[in-house]
Amino acid sequence: MKKIIMEFKDFISRGNVVDMAVGVVIGAAFKAIVDSFVADLLTPIIGILLKAVGISEDFASWKIYGFGIGNFINTVISFFIIAAGVFIMVKAINAMRNLSKKKEEEVEEAVIETDLSVLQEIRDMLKEQNDK
Repeated sequence: MKKIIMEFKDFISRGNVVDMAVGVVIGAAFKAIVDSFVADLLTPIIGILLKAVGISEDFASWKIYGFGIGNFINTVISFFIIAAGVFIMVKAINAMRNLSKKKEEEVEEAVIETDLSVLQEIRDMLKEQNDK
């Protein structure tokens, strides 16, 4: 029994298990943001577009031979709307992340160039002293 407890402790204390737990918690919190984005922003826009095209019936009420094909269509459309919303949000987050990385790289390059120029000056001064 003690061996099983030790194995379980080792399993839990591994980094990837903790990372997975954090990912699940963050994912649950992010779900609320995605749900709000889809329900409050994307769905009304799509509703306006569908009414403009002339499709205003509720898909969920469609039935073929007792099968709720309309509900299935509604679910598929919802999936694609949510996937598009997540895609848009991830693209925006990645764009912001890349912007900050570029700024960091520019600062690092400036520091490297400054360090390199200082080292070159020191080298030149040492050459002058050795030549005298």
